[in-house]
Amino acid sequence: MLTDIIKAFLVGGALCAVGQLLIDYTRLTPARILSGFVVAGVILSAVGLYGPLADFAGAGAAVPLTGFGHLLAEGVRKAVAEDGLIGIFTGGLTAASGGIAAALIAGLGAAAVFPQKDKT
Repeated sequence: MLTDIIKAFLVGGALCAVGQLLIDYTRLTPARILSGFVVAGVILSAVGLYGPLADFAGAGAAVPLTGFGHLLAEGVRKAVAEDGLIGIFTGGLTAASGGIAAALIAGLGAAAVFPQKDKT
C-alpha cells in the first residue's frame, strides 16, 4: 500500500509540476492550461500511453485533469464499440456523469454550509 501511495504522489506531483511550470514560464492563461491538460489526457489515451500510466499510478493519474481526459476518451471508445456511431456523443457523458454529479453535490453542500458573504 505504501508503494501505491508513493507512486500516486510522484506521478500526480509531476503532473502538477508541469502545470506550475506552464503557469510560471509561459503566457498561457490558467484556463488554457487546464483545457490543455484535458486534451493531453485524451490524446495520450488515444495513443495508448495513458492507460498504463493510470494502472501504474492509480489516483495520481486518475484525479488530475489529464485523468478526466482519459476518462472521456475511454468512455467514448467503449460506447462506440457497444453502440456504434452514436457512442461518440454519449460515451464521454456517460463515463463522466458520476464524477460530475459528485462534484455538483459537493459544491451544493459546501455552498449550504458556508454561505457567501459580501466583500464590503
